[in-house]
Amino acid sequence: MIRTTIIARVADALLLAASVDDEQSESELSDAKSQAKVLFRKLTPNSEPRCSVEANAYTFHYLIENGICYLCICDRSYPRKLAFSYLDELAKEFDGSYGAEAHKQGLRPYAFIKFDIFIQKTKRLYQDTRAQSNLTKLNEDLQDVHRIMTKNMEDLLWRGDSLDRMSTMSSTLRDQSAQYRRDAKRLNLEMLYRKYGLPAVVVLAMILVLYLRYYWF
Repeated sequence: MIRTTIIARVADALLLAASVDDEQSESELSDAKSQAKVLFRKLTPNSEPRCSVEANAYTFHYLIENGICYLCICDRSYPRKLAFSYLDELAKEFDGSYGAEAHKQGLRPYAFIKFDIFIQKTKRLYQDTRAQSNLTKLNEDLQDVHRIMTKNMEDLLWRGDSLDRMSTMSSTLRDQSAQYRRDAKRLNLEMLYRKYGLPAVVVLAMILVLYLRYYWF
């Protein structure tokens, strides 16, 4: 299930909004929320725009759009497609409601805490992965999960791995994958030419000879 949601500005890690959790959840998620704040401070405009960070029993899923990071902390078993579909909905609503204001200087932390009303309403729709509406979202190809970078929280926070480097690695992998497909296509064509090229030439020659024989002689 989705445990909590936090929205922050990428430029300075300013917390803009968050879900209001009950006391039990607040206590259980205190360490995870501290890790989320460290994660926000590591983000830059060049960071991977969609990423899942694994941390013990939880997975942090985040989405960056228009300089704003939308992050949810979920159980490890919660489907990644649903998590990013949920974040997409938050991003569209938040950008439509506060897009211009969110980048103003002098904002106080949690300046848009009233956005929690929409967060709670949307979170309820996504909590039950067995619900028919969620199954439909899960089965649709809403996100190409293979292109969402996955990282371990320990590597990210304590070993100093860079989210910018992750973005570079992701771009490199995509470029290498595209090059591999091009090379594979070229090799397949060469194999076809080698396998069928000579027989095709012979058949064409025979057809040409027969044509010349019957129509010209």
